[in-house]
Amino acid sequence: MQSALATVIVALLAPLVALADETPAPTLEDLSGQSRAVVVFADTPDDPKFVQQIRWLDAEPEPLEDRRVVVLTDTDPEAKGPLRQRLRPSGFGLVLIDLDGAIAQRRPMPTSVRELVNFIDRMPSRRLETGSHRP
Repeated sequence: MQSALATVIVALLAPLVALADETPAPTLEDLSGQSRAVVVFADTPDDPKFVQQIRWLDAEPEPLEDRRVVVLTDTDPEAKGPLRQRLRPSGFGLVLIDLDGAIAQRRPMPTSVRELVNFIDRMPSRRLETGSHRP
């Protein structure tokens, strides 16, 4: 009985998963004025730095969501996608994009959520959001 129920659930959810895979990722232009972006680059999805970075981001999504951060990834340098064309990474890299679309920070190594949040909280755009006047 449980096996049959699991089969039915999988059959019902399969089209939704396929649809989610077909939804294009937002562009930096889509996010401008609405969200910050953390763009994580690597030459392959198996890059140890990339794996570590994604693990850290997945482990603590709430602080990033609270700061309107959207995570974008690109692990295919051959595709020469719009993120790579604009940000020009070399190997692994993390780029933080502010609400106005400006590059706020580049990091060549994995960065903890805590470090990202601390940096974001010091940005003028974030201080305006929170009403904080501390430098």
